[in-house]
Amino acid sequence: MGDDRRVTRVLLERRGRTYAEEAGITLADRPAPLYQLLVLATLLSTRIRARVAVAAARELFAAGYRTPQAMEAASWQDRVDALGRGHYRRYDERTSTMLGTGARLCLDRWRGDLRRLHRDGGGEPAGLRRLLTEFPGIGPTGADIFLREAQVAWTDLRPYADQRALAGAKRLGLPGSADRLAGLVDPGDFGRLASALVRVALGEESAGEVTRAAAA
Repeated sequence: MGDDRRVTRVLLERRGRTYAEEAGITLADRPAPLYQLLVLATLLSTRIRARVAVAAARELFAAGYRTPQAMEAASWQDRVDALGRGHYRRYDERTSTMLGTGARLCLDRWRGDLRRLHRDGGGEPAGLRRLLTEFPGIGPTGADIFLREAQVAWTDLRPYADQRALAGAKRLGLPGSADRLAGLVDPGDFGRLASALVRVALGEESAGEVTRAAAA
């Protein structure tokens, strides 16, 4: 347990930012940041590097598309242009369409407030995942991304670790379940830990360097 705690401490020191934080989202249980997280999850769902998806999200938000109202009001080309500035060019046209359609769904079904989705899903991962996958571009992977990051604000989800986070834990020799991983950090740090583990799974952080630093 002591060795595992040292590994998680080093990992958080090296990679202790969530993807939402990196995208400039101050995550809280409020409509605008929750919608921004949905946008980020949509971008991260495609087969593109996470840093490119984060950069594209930052460009969309810098252009003012921080709410479903603003996203829908933007022209298709304006959204394409913002994605292009983030170098999200491989999927920019299709993603622009999905973001516009998803914004309309958010407004029509949830009145622009994903806290309603949280309530209707009963705070349970299975129910929330089903509702999230109704958004265009959000499949099972995208729903996992959203829920993994949302646990920072939706504390009833903790501890939430998707398969990518657990794969990162395996590479570090850490426990293979969310509950056991949660025992290694303070509750408020689990969301950051889950994102850091994903970075290990994706090769953004070296498992070997983390474990060597923890053993030093």
